[in-house]
Amino acid sequence: MNEFEAGDALKRAFRDHPAGVGLITAQTPEGPVGLTVSSVASVAVDPPALSFSVTRATGSAGGVLRADSFIVHLLDARHADIAQTFAVSGTERFTQEQGWEMLPSGEPLLRDVRVALRCRSLHQLEVGSSVIVVAGVLDAHFGEAHEPMSYIDREFRHLGDKI
Repeated sequence: MNEFEAGDALKRAFRDHPAGVGLITAQTPEGPVGLTVSSVASVAVDPPALSFSVTRATGSAGGVLRADSFIVHLLDARHADIAQTFAVSGTERFTQEQGWEMLPSGEPLLRDVRVALRCRSLHQLEVGSSVIVVAGVLDAHFGEAHEPMSYIDREFRHLGDKI
C-alpha cells in the first residue's frame, strides 16, 4: 500500500469511528479565534493534561498554537450549530447571540457549556500538515450537562440511548 492509499484507508477507517466534539478558543492580538476539533483526548491526571490535533498552523489553528493559553470546550448536542460554525472558515463567530464572555485571563468562554478547560500548551509535535498539542489543564469551568454529541461520517450526531 503506498502513502496515498494508506491515507485514504485511514480516512475510511475513522469515518465510522465516533469522536467527541470540542471547540478550542484563544485570544490573539488580532482578536479571538476558535475552531472545532474531534481529536480531544485525556492524556494524564497527574499532571492533568489533554491532547488534540489541528490540521494547519495558520488561521485559527495558528492563533491557538501561538496563544499563551486557550480554552478547550467539550460540547454536547445543543451546540451542534456552534460546532458547525467554527468548523467552516469565514463564518461569523463570537457573536453575542452565541453566548460568549471573556475570562479575566483573557480567553473567550462559551457560557452555556458542560465543561470548559483552560489550558496551556506543554508540547507541540508536527506530523505532516498537522500539529498534535499536549496541553496542561490550568482551570475548569463546569455547567449543566446535556445530551452528548459525537462526530461520525462527517456529521454531528446525538449519541442515543445506553446499550
